[in-house]
Amino acid sequence: MIMIAARIRRAVLPATAVLSLAVLAWLALGVAPPDAIQGDAQRLMYLHVPVAWLAYLAYGITALASLLYLVPRTRQRRWDLLAGASAEVGVVFTALTIVDGSLWARPVWGVWWTWDARLVTTAVLLFLYLGYLALRRVPGPADRRARRSAVVALIAFADVPVVHLSVIWWRTLHQQPTVLNPELDPQIHGIMAFTLLWGVVAFTVLYAALLAHRYRLARAEAEQEERLLRLALALPPTAPTAAAPEPVR
Repeated sequence: MIMIAARIRRAVLPATAVLSLAVLAWLALGVAPPDAIQGDAQRLMYLHVPVAWLAYLAYGITALASLLYLVPRTRQRRWDLLAGASAEVGVVFTALTIVDGSLWARPVWGVWWTWDARLVTTAVLLFLYLGYLALRRVPGPADRRARRSAVVALIAFADVPVVHLSVIWWRTLHQQPTVLNPELDPQIHGIMAFTLLWGVVAFTVLYAALLAHRYRLARAEAEQEERLLRLALALPPTAPTAAAPEPVR
């Protein structure tokens, strides 16, 4: 019964995420009206904004968990594992942000890609965290590997505010923030605002489900690594094999 209850609890988040995304698809494609200027291309906003927000959130969790690992009073292996798991999910959402942004840019700007400040800083963010994930795979003692990864995660997070503020600091093709603008005056209302808010909530639930699954997998991987290390240390050293005697001639 305990195992069944645990499986049910683990299935709640994924099922909620799937249901929320299904409702989002209905709202975005069938309820919300097309934009007066961009037409149906604007519907990509209901995907683009939430996944971009989730990339910010994922890297924020990575930075916070890394900081907690670096502080001696709160240093625990779980913070390192959480940081890595959240970064992996964040990389997925960042890549999705770039892809659906390109799909949106093609009908609006006439190009798939341009060297716009927002696009470039987002691409830099993606490569920073790909480098962070690669660093986590470099062999070495677990504590040393976790410390250097935590430092890199905090450095990489400095690009997140740069990405968000790039459209304010520089003249770009990318539109100004629709909701989180400096004036705190959302430029979207009614059913379109509700659909966007629902998209943020739905993708946040999806992020939580993916993070929980990846964290459990990371814990299993860490436990397996520790078991193999203990087993290797417990084995006696292999005695050198004696050389075969020369044949008598």
